[in-house]
Amino acid sequence: MTLMDWLLTEAPQTRRQAHVSYIARNLKGFLSHAYVLFGLAVIVPIACLSLAAPFFAPYDPFAQNLHERLLSPSGAHLFGTDHLGRDIFSRALYGGRITMAIVIAAAASIVPIGLAIGIVAGLRGGLIEVILVRVTDIFMSFPQLVLALALAAALGAGAVNAVVAIALTAWPPFARLARAETKRIKDADFVAARKLQGASTLRIALQDILPLVFPTILTRLTGDLAGMILTAASLGFLGLGAQPPMAEWGAMVADGRDFLMEQWWVATLPGALIFLVSFAINLFGDGIGEVMDPKQS
Repeated sequence: MTLMDWLLTEAPQTRRQAHVSYIARNLKGFLSHAYVLFGLAVIVPIACLSLAAPFFAPYDPFAQNLHERLLSPSGAHLFGTDHLGRDIFSRALYGGRITMAIVIAAAASIVPIGLAIGIVAGLRGGLIEVILVRVTDIFMSFPQLVLALALAAALGAGAVNAVVAIALTAWPPFARLARAETKRIKDADFVAARKLQGASTLRIALQDILPLVFPTILTRLTGDLAGMILTAASLGFLGLGAQPPMAEWGAMVADGRDFLMEQWWVATLPGALIFLVSFAINLFGDGIGEVMDPKQS
């Protein structure tokens, strides 16, 4: 019997053992789910290559060579070269770092905002809940991409402003989900028992509500990451993301749109990376949702 099988079959005697068993059960489900495995098989290599771009990039991503402009893909240049003679493969590796950094920073901002607003609204109720719900509804009444473009244009071009624009437009669904889960959990018997023991509202929120709401928010986040990548690429395509000479996938697609009919690789290959990563993340998120769905257990 393996350690994983023992963790799944041994009856937990303490809260820590129950947590370990829960993690082991979900981990086994992740590692046996086809969508999760496919997503990891695509995302992990691209992420590792991008993070280690200085070691794997065959050329300087910023070096221009007009004598080698618009070369087709070959052994010397795997993805060809762009209109300035820069190696597209090297720029794609460095561009992945920028795109992933924008998405990760935005996701790290969205989750705390959504959790804080949702849990406070669900626990406090009354006028505070009404105000927070109405603010959330106002943000959700605008298409997320359009609102992100407007905010990025108002704040100014740049990677940092792109993160702010994405974070300020993507938190409402997380707040609504956290509020719904909080309102469901706060009426449970164990929460009432904690109140009788004298636990404060803050302690209940942090120790009882948050650990139960967070997995649901995390599952939703994995499904929304693909949309954040597309939003980041859209900002870069319109010149509102990372600025030249920095490489970014959306900006690389914009650089190649004038050559799309004859030198298709300049725009198509960075666009293919955006599609592939978004597709893999969608499948990964679907797999995570199915594994962690209580109805599937």
